[in-house]
Amino acid sequence: MSTIALGLVRTKYEFIAYFREFDALFFTFLFPVIMLGIFSAAFSGMSDLGAGDAKVNFATYYLPAMAAAGILLSGVQNLAVRIAEEKSDGTLKRLGGTPLAPLSYFAGKLLTALVTGAMQLVLLMLFSHFLFGVALPTDPARYLDLLWIFVLGILTCGLLGIALSAVPRTGRSATAVVIPLVLFLQFISGVYLPFSQLPSWMQTVASLFPLKWLAQGMRSVFLPDQFKTLEVGGAWNLGAVALVLLGWLVVGLVVSRLTFRWIRKDA
Repeated sequence: MSTIALGLVRTKYEFIAYFREFDALFFTFLFPVIMLGIFSAAFSGMSDLGAGDAKVNFATYYLPAMAAAGILLSGVQNLAVRIAEEKSDGTLKRLGGTPLAPLSYFAGKLLTALVTGAMQLVLLMLFSHFLFGVALPTDPARYLDLLWIFVLGILTCGLLGIALSAVPRTGRSATAVVIPLVLFLQFISGVYLPFSQLPSWMQTVASLFPLKWLAQGMRSVFLPDQFKTLEVGGAWNLGAVALVLLGWLVVGLVVSRLTFRWIRKDA
């Protein structure tokens, strides 16, 4: 079988295995939906947020943040932890003795993240619209932006997750290594706190990583155009969003290919 065909076969296996694991479903698939519900309910009695002459409720404001967080969880957290566990339990060692090439293995992981991430995003949008009255975009151009931001974001985060999986020495230590890093990025990147209200040094640090730009791109899709005045530079700056995500995608691809081993050399 070709590399592509093996990758598709692996994708089917990964997809089935993903939905058989309750912890993966909760912490990567349902977590953004649950967090949106918590934020929306907690701030339901407060005044709407405004920028210029536009106002939105808290559910609308947090929708793009949770969309970006979901991509990060599906790509970085899920793949980094999952692959580290597969190294520890001998799964990768067994796969290394089969015709499966690393590229086919990567394809299976990335395509699964792409499909499950898309399902998660649709669920998040439906949940916010029907339960909290969030007005979804009506301009087709915004959905085109959503498409490329999502695809580029999930591929970037997926490759970074594969690269990060080389850091934990064991599967048991993977969550201790990955989850604090993911939480740190979420707090400094405007997911849980408005980015414009963070200290300037924190904004600078966050700007070095893809999540800040991913969240900014999502805000350009779901928030009124007046809210761009709250961004650094007063613009959505989607060109910079694309460049930063592409840059990190290349980094993730190179590091993944250089560091990936079926068996850890220091195991």
